[in-house]
Amino acid sequence: MTQPAYPRSPKALLGGIAHLGRFIDKIKLRNAGQIQDYNYITVGFDKYLVDFLGIDPKAFEQKVLAGGTDEQLLAWVVANGKPHSHEEIAQWSQGLLSSGPKDDAARARFQGRLDEIAKKRGVPVSALPKISTWADAIELDEGRM
Repeated sequence: MTQPAYPRSPKALLGGIAHLGRFIDKIKLRNAGQIQDYNYITVGFDKYLVDFLGIDPKAFEQKVLAGGTDEQLLAWVVANGKPHSHEEIAQWSQGLLSSGPKDDAARARFQGRLDEIAKKRGVPVSALPKISTWADAIELDEGRM
């Protein structure tokens, strides 16, 4: 059995920006038919990223699919998005990576995600590492934790 294709970690910074490399990977993998069940563009980290950067997600998707290096795609983001200082980028990235569920509904979704991960691994939830952030839930789900 082959390993599933996963986009890179949201913690992998590109130009200091959390999730940007993962977003690029998700676009490529989705277009290649390798991932379908991931949240995509309109919700979650993708939406927060697109809103923060101030880019047109469909135009960025087209740019990614046209090819280019991470550095070229980052240059496109800088040229076509809202300008941000290094400090703003660092603060936003840290906020994204440290965010966890903030209300009862989100806590229930988070617990559901942990339940699914435990089921996939064939272990009780109590056997999973203790986590509290959405980024760590992604890391855990994709086997990096």
